[in-house]
Amino acid sequence: MVRSGQDGSPAEFGFSNPDRPRLGVELVDYARLTSRLSAETLATVHRTDFHQLFVFRSGEATAMVDFVDHPCPAGTLLYVCPGRLLRLPRGRTDAVAVLFTVSFPPRLDRVRALLSPFGSVRWSVPAQEWDGIDRAVGELKAEYGRAAAEAESSTATTDLVRQLLGALLLRIARLPAGVDHTHRGDEIFQRFQRELERDFATTRNAAVYAARVGYSLRSLNRACQAATGRSAKTLIDARVALEAKRLLAHTDLPASVIGRRLGFSEATNFGKFFGRETGLTPGAFREGER
Repeated sequence: MVRSGQDGSPAEFGFSNPDRPRLGVELVDYARLTSRLSAETLATVHRTDFHQLFVFRSGEATAMVDFVDHPCPAGTLLYVCPGRLLRLPRGRTDAVAVLFTVSFPPRLDRVRALLSPFGSVRWSVPAQEWDGIDRAVGELKAEYGRAAAEAESSTATTDLVRQLLGALLLRIARLPAGVDHTHRGDEIFQRFQRELERDFATTRNAAVYAARVGYSLRSLNRACQAATGRSAKTLIDARVALEAKRLLAHTDLPASVIGRRLGFSEATNFGKFFGRETGLTPGAFREGER
């Protein structure tokens, strides 16, 4: 991981594979990963531009993802998509970290849905499914080790690592919905997510997003309800509120500046919106987090 951003914002890390610089995936035992990081990084929140999947094999740990603490006992999977705030798992645990760039996984519809920023964060793997998940991680780790040991990774080895990562992700995609979130892969909803993630700071108008995905607002709301139980407008406002929380808790930017970043022309409008979504003023939320 390569750090950037030193302006008081959360630490930003880019993908950097120490074993094979041009390979877009890394498998590393969690103990080894944490040994490479500073005490500050381990203790504070950060975000990355790459995907992080943690497979907990034994022990007990707790990780914070976007203001929610997630217990991670043995048999847990924790997934953190790019941009989410993470405080790394803390506790005595044996785990494997699977880190990979946005472009590395194979292009599969179910994988794309799984890696959505609206997808699940945590799964408690059913006992009957654990052996398959553990075996998939072991096969991926073995081929990754071969790729890392080669003087120059062959196309065949890289392709095999990519397909094995895809196989692991597909196994996860067919698990029961994550314990923190219910998600379904309707194509309308998928397109809406991509548009929302790109433009939530520009517009909060659900009709605009419906037009962008090429459907009526009624159809968009139906897709959102089927996927999450919430309307498009509710999801839009929740995404804006989440970004506001991130900026309030982990930057020193004034609330008025944060409001402008998120498309509010007046600080009072931002304050009313934030209060409606969270029940707190921006200042009270910031004070409580710190």
